[in-house]
Amino acid sequence: YTILSKVHSDRNVYPSAGVLFVHVLEREYFKGEFPPYPKPGEISNDPITFNTNLMGYPDRPGWLRYIQRTPYSDGVLYGSPTIENVGKPTIIEITAYNRRTFETARHNLIINIMSAEDFPLPYQAEFFIRNMNVEEMLASEVLGDFLGAVKNVWQPERLNAINITSALDRGGRVPLPINDMKEGVYVMVGADVPFSSCLREVENPQNQLRCSQEMEPLITCDKKFRTQFHIDWCKISLVDNTKQVSTFQEVIRGEGILPDGGEYKPPSDTLKSRDYYSDFLITLAVPSAIALVLFLILAYIMCCRREGVEKRNMQTPDIQLVHHSAIQKSTKELRDMSKNREIAWPLSTLPVFHPVTGEIVPPLHTDNYDNTSMPLMQTQQNLPHQTRIPQQQTAGQY
Repeated sequence: YTILSKVHSDRNVYPSAGVLFVHVLEREYFKGEFPPYPKPGEISNDPITFNTNLMGYPDRPGWLRYIQRTPYSDGVLYGSPTIENVGKPTIIEITAYNRRTFETARHNLIINIMSAEDFPLPYQAEFFIRNMNVEEMLASEVLGDFLGAVKNVWQPERLNAINITSALDRGGRVPLPINDMKEGVYVMVGADVPFSSCLREVENPQNQLRCSQEMEPLITCDKKFRTQFHIDWCKISLVDNTKQVSTFQEVIRGEGILPDGGEYKPPSDTLKSRDYYSDFLITLAVPSAIALVLFLILAYIMCCRREGVEKRNMQTPDIQLVHHSAIQKSTKELRDMSKNREIAWPLSTLPVFHPVTGEIVPPLHTDNYDNTSMPLMQTQQNLPHQTRIPQQQTAGQY
């Protein structure tokens, strides 16, 4: 395929700082730049994706986000411009890719950020809507319905949508693909009047307790949102900028040049020698002396202060020593007697004649043999002089 690139004319937009900016990249706008299908009369529905970046940079500005669910849906640029970019045009390069023909079309979006009146709005509330995705909430009619419901509850003179953020960008989890579950979206709005009593209900102790127990709080104005928007009132955030004390301190920037400290003066080559004898005494000699004294004390206690057997016998009554000596003497005599005893083997366990030759079998052991460890009864396997008697063969084997 031959990849072609076509450039559209630039498009200028004028968003306000601190107000939600939404720009839709329509696929129909780029379809005319790509060749249609070969068959006449067939509707062109090529998959088209978009790539957006700040001119001269690989990514978009920090305040600008982009989303496109599928190649068959429109892309959306959205975000809240900052006051620092007021008066500075931001050029966004938009490149459309036709996934069927591999052609590209490009045009520039020039964002001219204007300063908004009474910016920023002092009272800001952030709602978490559970039954919406970010691209659904960015639709003008859906966002208009939500702002209408908030205005009906809040009753402000000026109400603006400040920012919209997907729950996935706040650390939320991707929902399961069942029952048409949504990822959720955070919507921040600002107004010029204090919060209404309905919005303040979430701050009372009863509702705070229900939120800590993962229960729905009781909000009187929830029914005005429930028909279309399911709001998690436990995650609502109310910010009153009129009560916040600014901790910003102006940074005084210098010229970036260090003050002149004169010429460099290296140390002199003729340095005085230093005596390290006192340091040696403090670091080595003193700890060694203390360790030697402790060793001598321990040696005296272990070697020269032993109680020993004599002191133990002196503290033991004589009658107890006599009993102990008698027990030891009796135990020794019993052991000597057990070694010298001679017990004859039972006649039932000793063979008298050889089963084959008929000769008398000699005794199994001599007279001075130590038989204290021999078992009283011996099995046939223990007899060393036993001879196996040949088994009788059957008549069929002759």
